Amino acid sequence: MTSTPYIPCLDLGSYINGTEQERKQFSDELGRAFNDSGFVTITNHGVSQELIDKLYENIQAAFALPKETKFKYEKPELAGQRGYTSPGKETAKGAKTADLKEFWQIGQEVTDGDPVKDKYPANEVLEELPEFNAITMEVYKKLEDNGKHLLRAISTYLGLPIDYFDQHVHNGNSILRGIHYFPIENPALIADDAVRAGAHEDINLITLLIGASADGLEVLTRSNEWLPIKAHHSDVVVNVGDMLQRLTNNKLRSTTHRVVNPPRELMKTSRFSVPFFLHPRADMDLTSLESCIDAEHPKVYEDMTAGEYLDERLREIGLKK
Repeated sequence: MTSTPYIPCLDLGSYINGTEQERKQFSDELGRAFNDSGFVTITNHGVSQELIDKLYENIQAAFALPKETKFKYEKPELAGQRGYTSPGKETAKGAKTADLKEFWQIGQEVTDGDPVKDKYPANEVLEELPEFNAITMEVYKKLEDNGKHLLRAISTYLGLPIDYFDQHVHNGNSILRGIHYFPIENPALIADDAVRAGAHEDINLITLLIGASADGLEVLTRSNEWLPIKAHHSDVVVNVGDMLQRLTNNKLRSTTHRVVNPPRELMKTSRFSVPFFLHPRADMDLTSLESCIDAEHPKVYEDMTAGEYLDERLREIGLKK
């Protein structure tokens, strides 16, 4: 008999506005889930249903533009980190066939004079959709704020100062990614191993996914079974990324997940998804915390900065040559 992984639904408002006891309970539950399944769902996160709907309207409209228009915004020299990336460019680490998707990435906009601004490429301004950049940046900032609160809760769980991550994620190299898993008009013509998103782990600290338009996200449990993640359209699904796993020497798990193809009768339909990948600044040291290393848990990872690790992973998944 296999145990069901612990994937709770947590109220972020109880952490942001709660009593000390409520904040401690939130931190404990978040840590327990990240130690077990690596996933939680979050409610009361301050992103209104109206804003979620506007976000998805704009994401869908962006991918509905003619190919020639989208190609204007594809900049190979940016390794998929800004603007449009066409199908066939990203492959899950270790996979042979590219994912069945196209995507658009929005990055950090530094407004406080921080010199890190010079290290980030500018966002592509989608001229054909007047609301697109404003709406996506509003969502970016709200999810970034949520992520900072979640990292504070994680700090408490790990016995670190509550503001441990603050300096590392201020103007961090985070990404909001709009994804279109496009329709497959003739499923017989795609490779047998072609899927919407092959089994993978995220690169960053934590990922916040808001309002995916259809089912399909699955997580690999410790008993090696695929478990579908069910969330309301208004919920935020949060998971641990590889950088946090490295920092905690596997105490917090970067869980393997995938997006499976729909049943054959639904292959001609689209799926849209908008994850926010919360990254630290490139100079953050990911050396495993001493508190997460002992005789039973020897150090697993070599020392590396966040920037070095991101560069390595972008090459592994084919976005950087």
